[in-house]
Amino acid sequence: MWSEEWPALFEEEKPVGLLERMLPSSEKRDWEFPEEIPVLPLEDNVLFPEIAFPWVVQGETWVRLVHEAVLKDKIVGVVALREKPEDRPLEPQDLYEVGVVGRISRMLRLPEEAVQILVFGLATFVVKEWVRWEPYPVARIEVIRTEEIRTDEVEALKRNILSLFQKVVELAPYLPKEAFVAAMNIKEPARLAHFVAFNLNLDVAGKQDVLASFDLVEKLKKVTYYLTRELEILQIGSKIQAQIQKEMAKTQREYFLREQLKAIQRELGELDERGSEITRLREKIKALGLAPEVEEEVEKELDRLSHIPTTSPEYPVIRNYIDWILELPWSRSTEDTLDVELARKILDEDHHDLEKVKERILEYLAVCQLKKDLKGPILCFVGPPGVGKTSLGKSIARSLGRKFVRISLGGVRDEAEIRGHRRTYVGAMPGRIIQGLRRAGTNNPVFMLDEIDKIGADFRGDPAAALLEVLDPEQNEAFVDHYLGVPFNLSRVLFIATANVVDTIPPALLDRMELIFLSGYTDQDKLVIARRYLIPKQCRENGVPEGLLHVPDETILTIVREYTREAGVRQLERNIASVCRKVAKRIASGEQGPFVVDIPLLREFLGPRRYSRDMFSPQGRIGVAVGLAWTEVGGEVLFVETVALPGKGNLILTGNMGKIMQESARIVLSCIRERSKEWHIPEDFYEKKDIHIHVPAGAIPKDGPSAGITMAVSLVSALTKTPPCQGLAMTGEVTLTGRILPVGGIKEKVLAAYRAGIGTVILPKENEKDLEEVPEEVKRELRFHFVETLDDALALAFGRSLEEISLERGNTNGLG
Repeated sequence: MWSEEWPALFEEEKPVGLLERMLPSSEKRDWEFPEEIPVLPLEDNVLFPEIAFPWVVQGETWVRLVHEAVLKDKIVGVVALREKPEDRPLEPQDLYEVGVVGRISRMLRLPEEAVQILVFGLATFVVKEWVRWEPYPVARIEVIRTEEIRTDEVEALKRNILSLFQKVVELAPYLPKEAFVAAMNIKEPARLAHFVAFNLNLDVAGKQDVLASFDLVEKLKKVTYYLTRELEILQIGSKIQAQIQKEMAKTQREYFLREQLKAIQRELGELDERGSEITRLREKIKALGLAPEVEEEVEKELDRLSHIPTTSPEYPVIRNYIDWILELPWSRSTEDTLDVELARKILDEDHHDLEKVKERILEYLAVCQLKKDLKGPILCFVGPPGVGKTSLGKSIARSLGRKFVRISLGGVRDEAEIRGHRRTYVGAMPGRIIQGLRRAGTNNPVFMLDEIDKIGADFRGDPAAALLEVLDPEQNEAFVDHYLGVPFNLSRVLFIATANVVDTIPPALLDRMELIFLSGYTDQDKLVIARRYLIPKQCRENGVPEGLLHVPDETILTIVREYTREAGVRQLERNIASVCRKVAKRIASGEQGPFVVDIPLLREFLGPRRYSRDMFSPQGRIGVAVGLAWTEVGGEVLFVETVALPGKGNLILTGNMGKIMQESARIVLSCIRERSKEWHIPEDFYEKKDIHIHVPAGAIPKDGPSAGITMAVSLVSALTKTPPCQGLAMTGEVTLTGRILPVGGIKEKVLAAYRAGIGTVILPKENEKDLEEVPEEVKRELRFHFVETLDDALALAFGRSLEEISLERGNTNGLG
């Protein structure tokens, strides 16, 4: 954009003072202007004749206009913008018709396509016609010359303007004192009007109104009007400021008088309103029945409150603390419903199965009935999502006749969330435990700590460590919140924690809780839950009238088996809710019903089935074995795939395996190498083959030793080119010597195999006792084999010994 031909006018930037904004009288002369001149738009201001105005011109079009004007005669037309368009190019209607012919007397180049110019206004003009608009606007103009007349009216208006302007300068913070001196030195009335209008705090429309007045008397009257209005605004502002200062002085005076009055009342032994308030607070504290050390601490704070001015920043802090003390249930409690049979009935109404949990609650009630001062136990429900851990806490509270409070600990990383903030911090509050007791209004609620296994820790402390005191029956009798600073008795609170897994719970915290495991539900359990709880609930929530929707058992089991694969019932409830919404839509469309949701109608509502049990029964897949895993969402079925590739003995492990699982793979490989001759596998297979073991669903982390037996079967299958038996799953840890060690989560893993339609399960011998927890209907559907060594597991997995497999393939080494 820059050209070497363009001259630089006064490249050194000089500030333009107030007195230099006027064109000196010595420079005034009758200028001759061309009929057509380029027009430069001015935003948010108006240029007047005999006024110098600096501004920064930006944009390729306008910078080009400036440079070409400088090369020619330095004359430009300056016209104010009515309103800058945002979403379209500039058009003629966006500019005023009256502008000022200006002469560019100074120009300074700036980076990024911009120049700073100083323009002196020479004369007023009116746009007669727009000659062109590209590359920049050019207009045909008519110059307007204001006739300078000397009459008494003009002189009177001029003096009035000077008088008003003097008052405005005295009140306006945006005008320097030199402005009035500059105005007094102007002799011509039109120049005075332009100077005053330019310096007043007017909008563009007001300044343009003055510029477009060609009659001198009319121009002076308009300036007088704007001066009068500005003076009134400034006087009102000054009056408001004076009133504010007066009110502040009055407030200070009242403060000193009140302090003197307090001193007099103290001398006379009289009590004011504040003293009465302190007395009421003291009476309320006495009625709470606080422990002596707590009452002593609160009395100290109350004494401090009575001596602190209400305007002190410390006053609301102490008052808020006392309010918290008054609102906490120090001695308020609910009376337990110690009726074992009634509690059993309530628990059975709200939840199907869960006999172990129900039995533990009934035991607690029975002990409470015999021992009145029993401290609340700390129970922890561990199980996959959707099995009813949180809702079980509500049922326990209902059966006991207690209030229920729940807080979620998932993602909590700040210790102050549990213990509270000290009162020295701005906006300090008690921790969640004390806040929950305040909401409950009693000191013996059922308090649920949800997702206790998902607590985090960072630089702000470890919330799990803060929970140690809360969940210890020997310590929580005197729990101290940082905000309260006094002990609060939590021993009567029945704490119930929930978790999906126990691995992430710190051992010290885990030791303070009694673990109760909730396993997944069988198909028959889900059928009963859907029939008894989920369908009636979703009919109510979706407005389906009672008796208008019938879902046969076959349909419910189809939803369970083909549209869900979970340990709990959340996805089942979502699918039932979807069916209810479809029926509600039909009812709203005018259909009468009743509606029987059979299998074809179910397919129409929910679409094609999402899961198939056949997918876990692979046929003829060499190197693929089916394992059973235990995750935080319950039991899962997973594949282990192995291929033996020509190579140099590398072991490749993929599928987002954890450290322990990788170690299991190496142990299995070493075990097979050590027994390769015995199992009719070439002893040098490891030197000539690269072994690649993969566990699908690579985005999901996997860890633990229980996949050892599955990896062994998968690897032997790949080396012998023999597929494992169909419909077989397994779990167990393998040692270097070929022993099969027991693993955890047997019930969850067996239920996962049952849901997947697997017929046979291989388990470690020492896990045989764990089948007592597996429902009878599941054990009737599955065949179980218990093994102690890897030889037994391989014989069961392939249906015959490895020697027989080798003979079948006609190779004593087992590899073709």
